[in-house]
Amino acid sequence: MLRRELIYLWYYFSVQLEQIFPYWIAGMVIGSAISVFLKGKIHDAFRSLGEKRLGVLGIAVASALGIASPLCMYGTIPIAASFSKGGIKDDWLAAFMMSSILLNPQLIIYSAALGQTALLIRVIACFLCGTGAGLLVRFFFKNQSFFRLTGFEEPKNRDTDPNIALRFLKNLVRNFKATGLYFFTGVLLSALFQRYVPAEAMTALFGGNEALGILMAATIGVPLYACGGGTIPLLQGWLMDGMSMGSAAAFMVTGPATKITNLGALKIVLGLKNFILYLAYVMLFSLLTGYIVNWIV
Repeated sequence: MLRRELIYLWYYFSVQLEQIFPYWIAGMVIGSAISVFLKGKIHDAFRSLGEKRLGVLGIAVASALGIASPLCMYGTIPIAASFSKGGIKDDWLAAFMMSSILLNPQLIIYSAALGQTALLIRVIACFLCGTGAGLLVRFFFKNQSFFRLTGFEEPKNRDTDPNIALRFLKNLVRNFKATGLYFFTGVLLSALFQRYVPAEAMTALFGGNEALGILMAATIGVPLYACGGGTIPLLQGWLMDGMSMGSAAAFMVTGPATKITNLGALKIVLGLKNFILYLAYVMLFSLLTGYIVNWIV
């Protein structure tokens, strides 16, 4: 009995792994390449915005650059402090940080495993979420500071090996160590779901155009999300089992935005009041995104 179950689980695990493994490898390679060779240029481009009079348009540009940045939350906050010292306004910082939390080039490659529609929805939703955050800060915190970025210093660059090839390989190894466990755990969890959770149950919970399904997807994104690479296998399996695209979109917003390791850092730089506003904004945006996506798709 146990042997049979292990065979079934291995089958689901191997099939899922075969489908998604190339995207994980490609994501790490491209993510490391951007981190080593383009990160500085992306951040310099954002710094240069302070010298231009872009107004509201600068918020959209900042959101796009946040998506292009390869940094995680703990890397984004110190660099944001550096941007603030350089004269970047809080509304542009809000857009950059929000979109940077939600998405990065590596996660874009991972998300391609979900199909073109899901990938497009994720990119657009994250861009709009960052832009919306910037606009809210611009209009409601125009004459007051939104962030508490004092005391943070720009992180030291770890990619300093004079040999370009070694510099890239070292970053790739760190990337593998940071995402590998989460990725294979995600594939295993997806295999367990496929084996023991009927597709009808997934359709009933997250399918259709029901508000409850979108709300549940947004809610489970809060405790379940640990790493983008680990949730892609789960989302792929859930979509195959009947999860609506709107529910998936809601999960893809709340997951990274409420990642436990991110929340602690955000509470420090936002303060309690603004931190609560941040959580409310993320939940409302994810629900609205889910409804709109289901209505369109």
